[in-house]
Amino acid sequence: MTNAAGARAADAALLERLCAASADEPGPRALIIVAHPDDEVIGAAGRLPFLRGAHIVHVTDGAPHDMRDATAAGFRTREAYAAARRAEALAALALARIEADRVHCLGRVDQEAALELPGLALVIGSLITGLEPDVVLTHPYEGGHPDHDATAFATHAALRILERDGAPRPALLELSSYHAGPSGITPARFLPYAGHAPRVIRLDDSARNLKRRMMACFATQRATLRWFPVEIECFRLAPPYDFTRPPHEGRLWYEYFPLGMTAARWTELASDALRTLGLDSHAGAEETTSCPPS
Repeated sequence: MTNAAGARAADAALLERLCAASADEPGPRALIIVAHPDDEVIGAAGRLPFLRGAHIVHVTDGAPHDMRDATAAGFRTREAYAAARRAEALAALALARIEADRVHCLGRVDQEAALELPGLALVIGSLITGLEPDVVLTHPYEGGHPDHDATAFATHAALRILERDGAPRPALLELSSYHAGPSGITPARFLPYAGHAPRVIRLDDSARNLKRRMMACFATQRATLRWFPVEIECFRLAPPYDFTRPPHEGRLWYEYFPLGMTAARWTELASDALRTLGLDSHAGAEETTSCPPS
């Protein structure tokens, strides 16, 4: 078995441990890196109680400079809205026995994480080095939200830097988010990627009830969370994305909304960040494009 094949087998074993985790057989030490307060609940609520010692990282504070969401939720300042989203996340995670001191916010402004890709990669790399997780769980690169894609980029880049520098590298796994599909938003499913089949977990009644209770904590996000099912959760090994290309053909989901990002701008930002981090010379080594939505 080659070194690469051995590493993939070890990562696949950790994926299976995460998916099979229970009160009797807890899962691997996990660092869950997501864009917004609630993404970890949407994607992995059923796993969270069984990941002892798990740490959660929210890249953004969940509050855009555009005050439309804050005003609609009854807040007069961006800071008050961000504080409310933090409180909602802590209340939800407490239901899964994750204490506040294991919930970290990097404080980037919602919808603007892609503007700080190199810095995010370095901060995430420091967190990984300090926390020493067995697995890192993050978003797929799917064009659903620019902050999701920025979080995926920064996490992949951080691990590439650690690997380049000879540091221990945890397994990189993904939780499902959402992307554009033929009929609109497609939640709780990955864009297909050759050789990276998803593991689909059907939650039992107890896990569904927990997920509903956790999602109910996010009063400010009630309208958004209605799109996400509580019956299943999906995980997989993270593919070797080419972040300098759009994740799929056609219009990306976030391009339907005034989020200040397009596929063309994203690929420019990603290319610049790879050069800044000294990773652009590796861009072709793992070059594989994502398949379009099925």
